[in-house]
Amino acid sequence: MEKQWWKESVVYQIYPRSFMDSNGDGIGDLCGIISKLDYLKELGVDVIWLSPVYKSPNDDNGYDISDYQAIMDEFGTMEDMEELLKQLHDRGMKLMMDLVVNHSSDEHHWFVESRTSKDNPYRDYYIWRPGNAGSEPNNWTSFFSGSAWQYDEASEEYYLHLFSKKQPDLNWENPVLRKEIYDMMKWWLDKGIDGFRMDVINLISKVEGLPSAPGGKKYDWGGDYFMNGPRVHEYLQEMNREVLSEYDIMTVGECPGASTGDAVKYANHEGTELNMIFTFEHMDLDSGSGGKWDVKPWKLADLKAVMSKWQNDLEGKGWNSLYLNNHDQPRMVSRFGNDKEYRVESAKMLGTFLHMMKGTPYIYQGEELGMTNVRFERIEEYNDIEIHNMYKERVVEGGQDHKTIMEAIYTKGRDNARTPMQWDSSGNGGFTEGTPWLKLNPNYTEINAAQAVADPDSIYHYYQQLIKLRKEHDIIVYGKYELILEDHENIYAYTRTLGTERLVVMSNFSGDETQFHLPDYINFHTAEMLIGNYKVDESELITSLTLKPYEARVYLLK
Repeated sequence: MEKQWWKESVVYQIYPRSFMDSNGDGIGDLCGIISKLDYLKELGVDVIWLSPVYKSPNDDNGYDISDYQAIMDEFGTMEDMEELLKQLHDRGMKLMMDLVVNHSSDEHHWFVESRTSKDNPYRDYYIWRPGNAGSEPNNWTSFFSGSAWQYDEASEEYYLHLFSKKQPDLNWENPVLRKEIYDMMKWWLDKGIDGFRMDVINLISKVEGLPSAPGGKKYDWGGDYFMNGPRVHEYLQEMNREVLSEYDIMTVGECPGASTGDAVKYANHEGTELNMIFTFEHMDLDSGSGGKWDVKPWKLADLKAVMSKWQNDLEGKGWNSLYLNNHDQPRMVSRFGNDKEYRVESAKMLGTFLHMMKGTPYIYQGEELGMTNVRFERIEEYNDIEIHNMYKERVVEGGQDHKTIMEAIYTKGRDNARTPMQWDSSGNGGFTEGTPWLKLNPNYTEINAAQAVADPDSIYHYYQQLIKLRKEHDIIVYGKYELILEDHENIYAYTRTLGTERLVVMSNFSGDETQFHLPDYINFHTAEMLIGNYKVDESELITSLTLKPYEARVYLLK
């Protein structure tokens, strides 16, 4: 049991644009975040992960960076950034920044130079290719729809962009570029930041020759040629040697398409690459054969299988990150719980289910309030580039049904997570005195931080308890996971074991009362209930009990 501060931490993700606006321009900013640090300290979180705050033209809400060593004007100044860091450290909290180095903005001076001529020294910072018989160099599609290539008339070549055409991919084959990135990382770490969350970091190595996806389609998914590519571990080990190993920091890599086998390499026990990665397998449980927007109902059996696989395969070899929502995913209570009659109960249940697993838990802003998905009536009310590109491709150009596509957006769209934070019931939820950059979810009058902090039975106070328990019991951090009642249709139950102690965690994922029976082989002398989301009859036997709709309980057995 190798103890590490980042294993024992709870991380809170802030999406700065939507967190708190201090100057009335309708956009969240750094001074707004500073004004809410006591709220986060009170919640009990240890690390703040800040989505990008660097200079950016905002084609993809800050994930298109034009200067890695400057702050976006809308968010404030470098002095504000330094003040935020100081205020966090003064409260005993840490700051993890987003590192976006698979691509930059097309307005970054590297790319501006790169496109001026084929022999410019910056040309090789990006991936340029001549056309193929008057068409794109290959048939890859971008994550945001359409071709992954953009023709540049000035230099008569195409550049690769796995995301928006304003996000050209950086060429990691170039050692000069890699050194520039490492120097930039050291610059931030020397300022005192405490780690990096690395955006789509497993896409930085592309297969040599950039072959087309097979099958002969004009545009097709080329993920096999750029996810977990041939040199990705070489690059990350170099980054670790040159930068990460020199500092006591926390690192997590966003790795779409990574298996548990990949994860054991990225987040290996020896610490030669990263501390942990984000998996996406559980985020794809409600995706049909047509991908993200082809929504199908998810099954509890599949959730058990995926979560257990990651818990078991990484045991003793790597470290898990635990999350059910973030800035790219819908709200977890709307997706995995019941955001209507059992909103409070199911939000608490999901928090329990996640925080009692082995790994580092990530809370996304508003999750601790039980914020829900939003249903805007008009496509124009959405901001997200992914939503608009998909709608244009499928409805405007593809003739698909508007209503069906809107339902998919209501279920899976990224703006579900990006509506502004709901601070109180006043106008615009206390987020801004101006016009918010994205409309608020109209339910802010009932669901907001002021209400939650004032109510001792709120989701917020329940999360406080979950975080506190983690600090009091090593077993919650370091205990070994084991799934029980594998075939139960409504209950997800598991144990955690450390030494002579055992936790039993039971979560009812249904709106019905359901029977829980503890397997006979689990022996114990005493059973203490650590937390639960309903009032419980203390005389009830743990061996056989009835769980209410969306009920969760955790017992410590000795």
